[in-house]
Amino acid sequence: MINNKIINTVEALLFGAGRPLRLSEIKGLLEMDLGQLELSSIKMALNALEERYEKSSIELHEVASGYRLQVKQEFSPCLSSLWNDKSQKISKSLMETISIIAYKQPVTRGDIEDIRGVNVSTQTVRTLLERDWIKVSGYRDIPGRPALYATTPNFLNDFNLKKVTELPHLPEVEEVSENFTLQAI
Repeated sequence: MINNKIINTVEALLFGAGRPLRLSEIKGLLEMDLGQLELSSIKMALNALEERYEKSSIELHEVASGYRLQVKQEFSPCLSSLWNDKSQKISKSLMETISIIAYKQPVTRGDIEDIRGVNVSTQTVRTLLERDWIKVSGYRDIPGRPALYATTPNFLNDFNLKKVTELPHLPEVEEVSENFTLQAI
């Protein structure tokens, strides 16, 4: 049986952190207060928290950077009026660009332009870098050595994903053209 103090302390850490915490971070923080612990004890505490929140509006969720407490998706509409988000809105071109990077990474700006069929503005790339959704992961070994862009763990966290493979499946080109033809009729 897992100690209630461990469960409550893990809960307090996740609640107070304001960001996802890795298992190793939780272990280190707990050991400062409670002494030596096994990772299995921490995992059991996380499982106990999942059970505790099963019938509540809060959930324990694992994302790329670790575990975090968050409001369940079904309750976000009633909270939207509390979130006076003054950050820059996500434009269609920004969303298209981050989508291409996420699905095709690593890609160059030229690759993105080939897929989108239009130029990628410097501001779009700058915004993605400032939001820490993308990073330069290297340079393509061709003349001009263009930067290769890839997504970051912060992108995964913000989109509530643990890894890139959790992105929704893209329909095949044939599926899209069939749907388009059916809608046009």
